[in-house]
Amino acid sequence: MDRLPGFRDFYPEPLPNNDVWSADIRNHVFDTWRSVARSYGFSEYDGPPLEPTELFTKKSGDEIVGQLYNFTDKGEREISLRPEMTPTLARMAAAAERNYKKPFKWFSIPQLFRYERQQKGRLREHYQLNCDIIGEDSPAADAELIALLIDCLRALDLSAEDFVVRLSSRNAWQDFFDARCNDPAKAYEFYQIIDKLEREDPAVSDEKLAGLGFSGTEIREFIAAGEPTAELKLIVDDLAARGLRDFVKIDYGVIRGLAYYSGPVFEAFDRKGEFRAIAGGGRYNQLIRLISDDKVDLPALGFGMGDVVLTELLKARGLLPELESDIDVFFLIEDEALRPRSLRQIQKLREDGYNVEFSLTPMKGNKQFKRAQELGVEFTIRLEGEMAVVKSLKTRDEARLAPEELTDYLVDTIVDRIDEQNV
Repeated sequence: MDRLPGFRDFYPEPLPNNDVWSADIRNHVFDTWRSVARSYGFSEYDGPPLEPTELFTKKSGDEIVGQLYNFTDKGEREISLRPEMTPTLARMAAAAERNYKKPFKWFSIPQLFRYERQQKGRLREHYQLNCDIIGEDSPAADAELIALLIDCLRALDLSAEDFVVRLSSRNAWQDFFDARCNDPAKAYEFYQIIDKLEREDPAVSDEKLAGLGFSGTEIREFIAAGEPTAELKLIVDDLAARGLRDFVKIDYGVIRGLAYYSGPVFEAFDRKGEFRAIAGGGRYNQLIRLISDDKVDLPALGFGMGDVVLTELLKARGLLPELESDIDVFFLIEDEALRPRSLRQIQKLREDGYNVEFSLTPMKGNKQFKRAQELGVEFTIRLEGEMAVVKSLKTRDEARLAPEELTDYLVDTIVDRIDEQNV
């Protein structure tokens, strides 16, 4: 039986074939995301993978239903697998905002689901880093969020030569729209056309724009000029002060088609243009009020970074790490009479924080040692009489010591090796 189309199997390394994904690489990406987000003072949250369908239609309209895994549950409730995390965050923030000093900075790494056509960099499920700041209207919050996005990518060894954050403003586009059209009902369609300019035939876009009373030439000139608003200039100056100016450019070609964005918006792209957007986000100051039925009104902003495009980019740039075994010790049991004592030592080492593997059933010593080599462990240990023999597979050095000295010996050996590497 095969997996469903658009879904992935995650195997531990080494991978059995090229049609599956690495659980170890996924953990590497997640660990990096968590580490950087926490260094910025963000706290982790999570929510249910199933939500009332109304939560998503309230934000994105009824047309989103065609992209959802939705059904009626046994309680006759209309529910859906979450296609994104922001509505859940808005619901949670509205319910508990009085319990948190503002602004509060939260992040999550949910698995998200969309029933849509598969294409390069887009599956029917993916994991996504979501980082949001709730309760702060200052452009300093926008700069902080963009800096976090940049540092999440830098921590994975991507540089300014690999990616750029294209910064735009819905406010700038709204001013452009209002100066040329007095029919607010046309705004949503206008934004949808602008959002697709880079992916659609220019003649088709120009025809659509003309139908709304806009000139395609004038719009392209507005984008090309790239004059930053006062708000965007504050954000760019903030990032420049951090030494991150080379990672950002003003680009009104980014508009973020979702209707709820209300201020600065941005997307991160690889410089070579080989992939879809790596990440995207912006201000959505009206969403919490919308989700809470006008009960709570808080400014908010956030971004999402999916694992699919990011992993493909890291692979293309040769930046996937060489994964080493996370097993520290293989405990050799060459004499079955020593198994009870060996098990006591194995348990003690595990309690002391070491990852220890051993043969669950009797096996010849040479086969156990071969298994230790295959696993890439750093040490083997075996009992010999009343003593323990520790062997480093890296240096081939051996030491004989009392079992109660094992933990201290391993600590000292590892520290010495790290010190030598850092010299």
